[in-house]
Amino acid sequence: MKIDKPGKQLPTYPIGEAAARATGRKSKPGTPTAPQQPGSTSVSLGSTAAQLQSMESSMANIPVADAAKVAEIKQAISNGRFKVNPEVVADRLLETVRDLIDNRA
Repeated sequence: MKIDKPGKQLPTYPIGEAAARATGRKSKPGTPTAPQQPGSTSVSLGSTAAQLQSMESSMANIPVADAAKVAEIKQAISNGRFKVNPEVVADRLLETVRDLIDNRA
Protein backbone atom coordinates (compact mmCIF):
# COMPACT_ATOMS: atom_id res chain seq x y z
CA MET A 1 0.00 0.00 0.00
CA LYS A 2 1.34 3.36 -0.98
CA ILE A 3 0.64 6.42 1.10
CA ASP A 4 0.61 9.65 -0.89
CA LYS A 5 1.32 13.08 0.50
CA PRO A 6 -1.84 14.95 1.40
CA GLY A 7 -2.89 17.46 -1.23
CA LYS A 8 -3.79 20.08 1.37
CA GLN A 9 -1.25 21.12 3.99
CA LEU A 10 -2.46 21.59 7.56
CA PRO A 11 -2.37 25.16 8.90
CA THR A 12 0.42 26.13 11.25
CA TYR A 13 0.16 28.80 13.93
CA PRO A 14 2.80 30.59 15.98
CA ILE A 15 3.35 29.23 19.47
CA GLY A 16 0.48 30.13 21.77
CA GLU A 17 -1.85 31.07 18.94
CA ALA A 18 -3.01 27.48 18.33
CA ALA A 19 -3.97 27.11 22.00
CA ALA A 20 -5.76 30.45 21.88
CA ARG A 21 -7.68 29.35 18.78
CA ALA A 22 -8.64 26.07 20.42
CA THR A 23 -10.06 27.85 23.47
CA GLY A 24 -11.58 30.68 21.46
CA ARG A 25 -9.26 33.32 22.95
CA LYS A 26 -7.04 35.62 21.02
CA SER A 27 -3.44 36.04 22.03
CA LYS A 28 -2.77 39.26 23.87
CA PRO A 29 -1.04 42.04 21.96
CA GLY A 30 2.57 42.34 23.01
CA THR A 31 2.72 38.74 24.23
CA PRO A 32 6.04 37.39 23.04
CA THR A 33 5.94 34.27 20.92
CA ALA A 34 8.99 32.28 20.02
CA PRO A 35 9.88 32.28 16.34
CA GLN A 36 8.87 29.05 14.68
CA GLN A 37 10.31 27.54 11.56
CA PRO A 38 7.78 26.56 8.89
CA GLY A 39 6.67 22.98 9.36
CA SER A 40 8.20 22.68 12.83
CA THR A 41 6.46 21.76 16.06
CA SER A 42 7.12 23.19 19.48
CA VAL A 43 6.53 21.36 22.76
CA SER A 44 6.56 22.93 26.19
CA LEU A 45 6.90 20.65 29.21
CA GLY A 46 5.54 21.61 32.59
CA SER A 47 7.40 22.16 35.83
CA THR A 48 6.94 18.52 36.83
CA ALA A 49 8.85 17.38 33.77
CA ALA A 50 11.63 19.84 34.59
CA GLN A 51 11.77 18.48 38.15
CA LEU A 52 11.95 14.91 36.84
CA GLN A 53 14.79 15.83 34.50
CA SER A 54 16.64 17.48 37.38
CA MET A 55 16.14 14.43 39.61
CA GLU A 56 17.25 12.10 36.83
CA SER A 57 20.46 14.02 36.22
CA SER A 58 21.27 14.16 39.94
CA MET A 59 20.60 10.43 40.34
CA ALA A 60 22.85 9.64 37.39
CA ASN A 61 25.80 10.76 39.51
CA ILE A 62 24.91 8.45 42.43
CA PRO A 63 26.54 5.02 42.20
CA VAL A 64 24.18 2.05 42.11
CA ALA A 65 26.26 0.10 44.63
CA ASP A 66 28.65 1.07 47.39
CA ALA A 67 32.01 0.35 45.76
CA ALA A 68 33.82 0.19 49.11
CA LYS A 69 31.37 -2.38 50.47
CA VAL A 70 31.66 -4.47 47.29
CA ALA A 71 35.46 -4.42 47.52
CA GLU A 72 35.27 -5.41 51.20
CA ILE A 73 33.01 -8.38 50.41
CA LYS A 74 35.23 -9.46 47.51
CA GLN A 75 38.25 -9.39 49.79
CA ALA A 76 36.42 -11.41 52.46
CA ILE A 77 35.40 -14.02 49.86
CA SER A 78 38.98 -14.23 48.55
CA ASN A 79 40.35 -14.68 52.07
CA GLY A 80 37.68 -17.24 53.01
CA ARG A 81 36.31 -15.00 55.78
CA PHE A 82 32.89 -14.47 54.18
CA LYS A 83 30.25 -16.65 55.83
CA VAL A 84 26.72 -17.06 54.45
CA ASN A 85 23.97 -17.15 57.08
CA PRO A 86 21.25 -19.32 55.47
CA GLU A 87 18.59 -18.17 57.96
CA VAL A 88 19.12 -14.52 57.05
CA VAL A 89 19.11 -15.34 53.32
CA ALA A 90 15.83 -17.27 53.69
CA ASP A 91 14.21 -14.52 55.78
CA ARG A 92 15.18 -11.81 53.28
CA LEU A 93 13.99 -13.94 50.36
CA LEU A 94 10.60 -14.48 52.00
CA GLU A 95 10.38 -10.77 52.81
CA THR A 96 11.05 -9.89 49.17
CA VAL A 97 8.40 -12.36 47.96
CA ARG A 98 5.85 -10.92 50.42
CA ASP A 99 6.61 -7.39 49.20
CA LEU A 100 6.19 -8.48 45.58
CA ILE A 101 2.86 -10.17 46.35
CA ASP A 102 1.59 -7.16 48.32
CA ASN A 103 2.54 -4.75 45.54
CA ARG A 104 0.88 -6.93 42.91
CA ALA A 105 -2.52 -7.02 44.61
